[in-house]
This record gives sequence, structure tokens and C-alpha cells, in this order.
Amino acid sequence: MEAIPGCDTIWYIPNFITEDEEQYLIRKAGKTSHHKWKHLGNRRLQVWGGEILQNGTLLKQPLPQFLVKYPNIISRLKSTSAFTSSPHGEPNHVILNEYLQGQGIMPHEDGPIYHPVVATISLGSHTMFHYYQYANEPSGQRPHEAGRSIDPNPVVSLLLERRSLIVTTGEMYMGHLHGIEETNQDDILQGALVSLKTGDSTEIANQHLLTDKEIIKVMEYGGSLKRGTRHSLTFRDVGRVAKQTLICNT
Repeated sequence: MEAIPGCDTIWYIPNFITEDEEQYLIRKAGKTSHHKWKHLGNRRLQVWGGEILQNGTLLKQPLPQFLVKYPNIISRLKSTSAFTSSPHGEPNHVILNEYLQGQGIMPHEDGPIYHPVVATISLGSHTMFHYYQYANEPSGQRPHEAGRSIDPNPVVSLLLERRSLIVTTGEMYMGHLHGIEETNQDDILQGALVSLKTGDSTEIANQHLLTDKEIIKVMEYGGSLKRGTRHSLTFRDVGRVAKQTLICNT
């Protein structure tokens, strides 16, 4: 994996899966029973691997076979060494988020329940992924007070291509928030700058790692990239696991 310049705790891997594997995973997600979807105000999601109890313990459930067999995503993630130092050496909890065009997620932290590494695969559409810090908070410090204001201008911004993998760990996981602005399209200025809702712009830190020809052209000359429906597969390792296992009725 190649780290993002100036930030050695973020890695970006383009084309982590193939186009056929992408379509296969999208089909599998779409065939899941309707009752497994959890509907939130701005998106819907599924949780695989079990239920996290109020005490932060995972009531484990087997992961879907299409993650542990073809296309064998779990083994592929292990081969990146991203989870080498995690309690189980591999992810045991996965969230599938569905973002329709125009949907996003507010800046947030994943919290201490998970080992400080998260890996996300993007399916179906690109998106802009931003890292933020609390206002007037020195970089790397993790505030514990509730209700702290967030600096609206990101400290690092990445363009996540379809089929790419983004891994966040260490200080960027523990000391920062991450989020996706709600917009139908991402407006790119010449020089690989993306416009923000604040009216400012920020540099796309992984521009040199992008491989999509259309996106690269827009990076060079400027333009707009329309978003489509995006599914994200987010992999984490929950350290505390209950002895009993949640029965799967699929």
C-alpha cells in the first residue's frame, strides 16, 4: 500500500477489486432480505458480523459467504497487512452503507469500540471523502467533551474511485473525524482542487494515485463529476467478542 503524501496513516489502493467483482457484490447486497436494511435519515445500511451490545461487546455472527469465499475480500484485506496488529488479525464486523445521489454523512468518529483501523471499499460510484478536526483543537488530540464544534474545512480530502480501498489508522483514526458532503456532483477546479460547501476549496491529496481516465482528465482541466448510487463496505475489528454466537436465520 502507498500512504497519502504528508499523512502516513492513510492508504489508498485503486482497483482493489475488479469490475466483475464490484457488480457481483452489488448484486449480492441487493438480494439481501429487505428486513436486514436499517433506514436512517439520510441513507440505509446493513450490518454484518453480529450485533454490538451496549457494553461494546460483539455478539458475533458469521460474515456473508461472499466476503469469505469469492471474491474473498477478507483474505485480500489481510494480505494488505492493515489488520496485522488488530486483536483478531482481520476484520470481524462489516457495515454496508447505501448512498443515493446527493446523500452523505456528517463528520463523525468511529469510537474506541473498534481497533483503530478501518478499511472501506467503494462500489458503484466515486465520492469525496474528507477528514476533519475539532475547531481550535491541535491536530492529534482527541477531545472527550461532547458538543465540541468541528472545523468545517477538512485537513485532508481524498477522491475515492469505484472499486478502490481506503485504509485509515493511527492518528488519523483516533484524532480526527471523517465525513462525506451531501451533493449531487463534485466540482473540481483546475489543479485538482475540489469545491466545498463553505465556499473554499481543498486539494485532492490522492490525485497522483487515481487511475480512472475520466476523473484524471477532470483533475487536470477542471469540471464536474456526477455522483451515482454508491455502496460502501466498511471493515473493522471489534476487540471484545462475546462467547456466545448470534444465530443467523438467512
